[in-house]
Amino acid sequence: MFRLDDQFLKDIGLDGLPEEQKKPFLQHIYSELELRVGTRLSDGLSDAQLEEFEEIIDRKEEKINSWLAEHAPNYTQDPAFGKLQQATNLPANDVRLIAEFTATKWLEVNRPDYREVVAAVLDELKKEIIANRDAILGGITGGQQPNRPPAQAA
Repeated sequence: MFRLDDQFLKDIGLDGLPEEQKKPFLQHIYSELELRVGTRLSDGLSDAQLEEFEEIIDRKEEKINSWLAEHAPNYTQDPAFGKLQQATNLPANDVRLIAEFTATKWLEVNRPDYREVVAAVLDELKKEIIANRDAILGGITGGQQPNRPPAQAA
């Protein structure tokens, strides 16, 4: 999918951020991305669908179990479940793993375009950050931009 890491910062021209600012900045970007993607994905969904997804996200085991029984009864054999388990290092019966898998499957069923939506929103966010890069660097570094020589007097 996508990764918010040092390569992401490099791609948007913010790899010169002070080390102590990188993680908080990436966390902020993740939160903003999550909010924007959620808003975009909720367009066109019914209140019942939104409620169902919220229950899955909130790890309500009864809802997760009933949804899986109907839509993915053999989910533990699904290659996507195995990959997620490997990536998270969680046991197969961990509710966090099962909820994450269920949320992904739910999106595949109810918003099959969700990957494209995430990519589009991330691209929009990148462009927004790049357009405001100098202001971001100026605000974070106190006006001095890292890895750039000071302006010469005319």
